[in-house]
Amino acid sequence: MIIGVVSDTHLPGRGKELPAALVSGLERVDMIIHAGDITEMWVLEKLSQLAPVTAVAGNIDGPEVADALGYKKLLELEGKAIGVFHGHGRGGTTEERAFRAFSGADCIVFGHSHAPFLGKRGEVLMFNPGSPTDKRRQPRCSYGLLFLNDRIDGKIIYFD
Repeated sequence: MIIGVVSDTHLPGRGKELPAALVSGLERVDMIIHAGDITEMWVLEKLSQLAPVTAVAGNIDGPEVADALGYKKLLELEGKAIGVFHGHGRGGTTEERAFRAFSGADCIVFGHSHAPFLGKRGEVLMFNPGSPTDKRRQPRCSYGLLFLNDRIDGKIIYFD
C-alpha cells in the first residue's frame, strides 16, 4: 500500500490550487493522509479525486473543518497503527507533541512546522511531510509517501 502524505496546504492563502507536482505525485497512491492546516474543505475534495482521503484539522483550520475532521486520528492500515495529528499545542517541539499524542502507534504523521522530517523515535516512525505550498524557511516545497507492507517506510518528495 502506498499512502500520499500532505500537511499545511494553507489554501487558498498560499495559492489558488494544489501544485501540479503534488497532484501528479499522488496520482498512483492508494490513500492520502492530510495532517492539518487545510483551511478550506474543497482542498480535501480535490485530493479525493486522486485517492480516498483521511485528514485531521490543524491550528488555523476553522470550526467547519475542525468539527468535520477532529484533531487526532489513529488508523489501522495493513496491520499497522498510524497516528495522525497536526502537532500544534503547548510544551516541547512539534515532534514531541506528536509523539506524546499516541501510544502504541507504529508511525505518527504530523505537520505544523512546515519542516520535513523522517526519523525514528524508538520503534515509532515519525513523519512530517513539510508543506507543498508554504516552504517557509525550507529550501523547497515537499510532500511524502508512506510504503506499508511487512514494515513501514517513508520518503519525502521535494519539488520547486
